[in-house]
Amino acid sequence: MRVDLNCDLGESFGAFRIGNDVEIMSHISSANVACGFHAGDPVTIARTIGLAKRYKVAVGAHPGFPDLLGFGRREMKLAPEEAEDYVLYQISALYGLAKAAGVGLQHVKPHGALYNMAAKDRSLSGAIVRGIQEFDRDLIVFAPPGSALANVAAGAKLRVALEFFADRAYNLDGSLVSRVQEGSMVRDERQVVQRAVDAVKEGTVETVDGRVLKLDRVDTICVHGDTPNAVKLTQALKKGLVEAKIRVEPVGVFI
Repeated sequence: MRVDLNCDLGESFGAFRIGNDVEIMSHISSANVACGFHAGDPVTIARTIGLAKRYKVAVGAHPGFPDLLGFGRREMKLAPEEAEDYVLYQISALYGLAKAAGVGLQHVKPHGALYNMAAKDRSLSGAIVRGIQEFDRDLIVFAPPGSALANVAAGAKLRVALEFFADRAYNLDGSLVSRVQEGSMVRDERQVVQRAVDAVKEGTVETVDGRVLKLDRVDTICVHGDTPNAVKLTQALKKGLVEAKIRVEPVGVFI
């Protein structure tokens, strides 16, 4: 049994430092690198790619809304053509720096509000998928199980990695509990590990109201790099997965 462990990284901007990239990188198998719209800048992107190369971590683009002030977590209404071009632009920017470092791209994972909106909006999902297709049809799309994004990407014959959030609470419909609500983040290490193991082995997760949500499958597990205890959570998660006899490796190896 295998699973990918991914983290959103490269989200610092200029003098502002966000996350624990150096400490986390050695414990994950895939890195979602911010492309400069919601976070990141050319220097940060280049450094993050270099760090991933050093630790043999697969690199993916993490495009978001053009919203530095809101960290890409505020919803925006875009025409499909705009969303398509924004995604294509961000992948291209990351690819240029990755190519200079001798690193290829494995996947694309939309960030924040773009990801959450695409999970329910087929039109937005179509725009994202077209942006990816125009760049490289071999890129893997990270998406929630059963989501519009997963279905549209699969319908376009792109590879899809179904994603589970180990440190986020779930609603019964499969959506993530809003960050403004109490209990939206799961911070206890043991709980994070058990949730991840259950998701991979049993295909289930307990929802915020105590019910059981059935997942299609889990290909990749996300931990957020900007949470205060992200390093300890990531270390505990990888250790727990290995102890449960689940191999942690880049999703491109097995999808």
